Amino acid sequence: MSRVRVVLADDHAAVREGLRMVLEASGEITVIGEAADGDAAVRLANELRPDVVLMDVRMPKVDGIAATAAVTEQTDVRVLVLTTFGLDDYVLESLSAGAAGFLLKTASGRELVDGTLRVAAGDAVLDAEVTRVVVDAMRGRPAVAGPDLAELTDRERDVLAGIGAGLSNAQIARRLDIGESTVKTHVSRVLMKLDAPSRVQAAVVAVQAGLV
Repeated sequence: MSRVRVVLADDHAAVREGLRMVLEASGEITVIGEAADGDAAVRLANELRPDVVLMDVRMPKVDGIAATAAVTEQTDVRVLVLTTFGLDDYVLESLSAGAAGFLLKTASGRELVDGTLRVAAGDAVLDAEVTRVVVDAMRGRPAVAGPDLAELTDRERDVLAGIGAGLSNAQIARRLDIGESTVKTHVSRVLMKLDAPSRVQAAVVAVQAGLV
């Protein structure tokens, strides 16, 4: 099995070194590049085309949110935002920028590895604390017009609810007692019908629609 290729973007060399050690110790991930600022992260994403960029939020020159938006607009590289900041604005802005996931740096090594692998596989990743931030923030904001869910089948709505709860495909499959491949098919259809660029954006729609 080929290893997942990762670029690390963080302005602290010691943090990058620690992340590299944790990720590569798994035997499933190879770090192919490091960036000390958002501008370099965007450049490496374009040059190296990794599977995942682990992106810090606060960096010089170009911050992680702007860099995430640039990476997702210019490439098909997936971005997992990793930060010590769990404030509503950072979470929501990162997700709006197209991030495929958001983990706090307090996550364990296993959670970091699992999150990276899940993002590389096409899943969305929000740790429990971040999921609560998203849900609470969206519930506390004025209602806005969202995508019409009328086109979704009952099963697709069930899958969307699972996405909104931050569940992986495997977890949704267990919840609904269906095959994981069936879940993947439903997820693809949900994203297409909602015109959502990623699972994370679909999760936000689920929260806005009251499915979570």
